[in-house]
Amino acid sequence: MSRLGKYVDDPDPLQMRRSMGRLLSGVSVVTAVDRAGDRHGMTISALGSISLAPPIVMIALNFDTRTGVALQETGRFAVSILGEKQEAIARRFAVPGGERFEGGEFEEAPCGIPVVAEALVQFECEVHGRDVVGDHEVSFGRVVAARFREGGRLIYIGAGTA
Repeated sequence: MSRLGKYVDDPDPLQMRRSMGRLLSGVSVVTAVDRAGDRHGMTISALGSISLAPPIVMIALNFDTRTGVALQETGRFAVSILGEKQEAIARRFAVPGGERFEGGEFEEAPCGIPVVAEALVQFECEVHGRDVVGDHEVSFGRVVAARFREGGRLIYIGAGTA
């Protein structure tokens, strides 16, 4: 059995990334449409349920992402919680640039924001509040529409998925 190391004062970003990488989390794609009608999206693992009544979720995005700017502009975003066979989509949305929405793997939520077709869960959200926390902007979204299906989850641990 390995022993815990010594406590580190004020852990640096790499130490935090390695530490938090030991936590299992689901993999989701958050999407938004900006005022010009352009679609944006990115893979996230920072998604949480904040309230059940009313239904409110929390997402955390790095500063100045195109997706974050779009959701600030319009006050709306969508979340697709990915299934175990959707790793390729997660990887495509995890890197900057490229045409992410090609391939017919998307459909529109009732509000017109793209969601991943066949995702386990699709949420359409209205921004309920925002806050700056460290190097991220945290957005709280009131879930105004949701769709679910059964299936295995895509799970993130460390530097990969399982």
